Amino acid sequence: MPLDPVAPNPLLLPWSGPFGLPPFAQIAPAHFGPALQEAMRQQIAELDAIGAATELPSFDNTVVPLDKAGALLYRIEAVLSNLTSSQTSPELQAVQRDTAALLAAHDSQVKMHPGVFARLDALHERRHALELAPEQLRLLERLHQDAVRAGARFDAEAQARYSSIMQQLAELTTRFAQNVLADESSYQLLLLGEADLAGLPGFVRAAAAQAAVERGLPAGSHVITLSRSLIVPFLTFSERRDLRETAWRAWNARGETGGETDNREVARQILVLRQAQAEAHGYACYADYALADTMAGSQKAVFDLLNEVWQRALPAAERERQALIAMMRSHGVAGEPEAWDWRYWSEKVRQARFSIEESELKPYFPLDRMVEAVFDCAQRLFGVRFEARPEVAAYHPDVKVYEVFDAQGRSAGVFLHDNFARQTKRSGAWMSDFNYQSRNRGLSDPSSSTTTTSPRARRASPRCCPLMTRARCSMSLAMACTACFLG
Repeated sequence: MPLDPVAPNPLLLPWSGPFGLPPFAQIAPAHFGPALQEAMRQQIAELDAIGAATELPSFDNTVVPLDKAGALLYRIEAVLSNLTSSQTSPELQAVQRDTAALLAAHDSQVKMHPGVFARLDALHERRHALELAPEQLRLLERLHQDAVRAGARFDAEAQARYSSIMQQLAELTTRFAQNVLADESSYQLLLLGEADLAGLPGFVRAAAAQAAVERGLPAGSHVITLSRSLIVPFLTFSERRDLRETAWRAWNARGETGGETDNREVARQILVLRQAQAEAHGYACYADYALADTMAGSQKAVFDLLNEVWQRALPAAERERQALIAMMRSHGVAGEPEAWDWRYWSEKVRQARFSIEESELKPYFPLDRMVEAVFDCAQRLFGVRFEARPEVAAYHPDVKVYEVFDAQGRSAGVFLHDNFARQTKRSGAWMSDFNYQSRNRGLSDPSSSTTTTSPRARRASPRCCPLMTRARCSMSLAMACTACFLG
C-alpha cells in the first residue's frame, strides 16, 4: 500500500511512546529512504556550521558539537539495522541495498569534511596543552583518528577514489549478509519418519516440528533448518550419520551454492577493495590496516598469540580426537571422525565419562528461569534490576521488554530480549542498541535490543561509554547488558 504523501514520517517525529522506543507499528519500509535523506541533510548542515565558525577551535565549539551532530541519522540507522537483522522482509532488504552506498558516501563526506577536519586537526596538534579531562582527550583523539582513517588527509582526487571504494564495499557487504540469510532461511532438511528422527531428544523434535509449521508443511512434519539453535543440537544428537553430513555440508555451504545468493564472487570483490583501501593508507594489506586500530596492533602480535595457544591446544585436541575414535570403535564405527561426527561423538564421550546427558539436563534449565538467574546475577554484581513490561509492544511478539532500574531504584533504561530463531532473523547471538546513554546529547536512558538465538554463542558487541557518545569499550555479555545503564 503506498504511503500517504501528506502523513508525517514517524522516523522523523519525536518518539513519545514508552521509554522513547521507536513506534514500530507505524514504521513502514518506505519511510526509511526519505527519513535518511533528511537526517543526512541535517547532519551536513550541522557540520557546515562547525566548519564555518570564525573563532579559534576549542573543545567546546568543535568537539562537542561534532559529537552531537548526526543524532537523528544514528537513531534512524539503528532502527533499520535492528529490523533488517531481527525482523526483516524483502521490502526492508531492498531499502538496505538501496541505501548502503548512499550511507557510505555520506559517512565519507562527514569524516572528510574539510572545515571540520581543519579545526579538529588543529585541536589534535595541541591536545596535550589543552588540559582536557581524560574522557575529553579520548574523544578528541578518537574523532581525529576516525577521520584520518576515513581519508580526511587525502587530496581531493584520492578522497573521491576512497569514497567510491567505501560505497562499493557497503553494497557488497550488504549483499553478502543478505545472501547468507537467504540460504539460511530457505534451506530445509525434511525428516521423514522415525528413522530420520533417531536419537533426537524431545526438545529437538519439538523445534523441528515448529520449524515445519512455520514453513507451511503438513502436520506431523519435521525439518532441520540452518538456524544455529536447531542445526547444532541436530548434529549433537542425530544417529543418522548421513543426515548429519547433509546438514553440516549445507551449513558450511551457505553463500556458495550457486545462483543469485552465491557469495564467492562477492567475497573476491570485497577482498580486492579492502586491499585497495589498505594501500590508500600506505599499508601492505588490509590486515595491517584493520589491526592498526586495535589492541593487538599488528599481525605479529596476533600470530604470536595464536601460535602460543595453538601449541598448548593441539595436545588437548589430539586427546579429544583419540577419545572420539575410541568411542566410535566401541560402537563398531570404522574410519576417522569427520566434521559432522565431532559433536555427536563428543556427546557420547561426555555421557560415558561423566554420566551427563545434555538432553536430560535441559529440563532443569528452562529459558524463563535462566533469564531470572542472569538478571539476579546482574543485580548482585551491579545493583541493577530488570522488571518486565508486557504492556510495551516491540518489533515482534517474541520480544520481551524489560525496564531497567539502577542501584538507587531509578529507571535507567529499557532492555529488549529476543530469544527465538525466525526466518526473518539472522542466526547467532548478538546485541545492538536503538539508543545509548549520552550526556552530551542529553540522553540519560539507553535502550538496547539483545538477540540470543544460539544455545552457546555469547558474544557482546562494543557499547558506548556513558560519558561521551563515541568513546567505545568492549564488555562481557553480563556487563554489556547492565553496566551501560549505570550513570
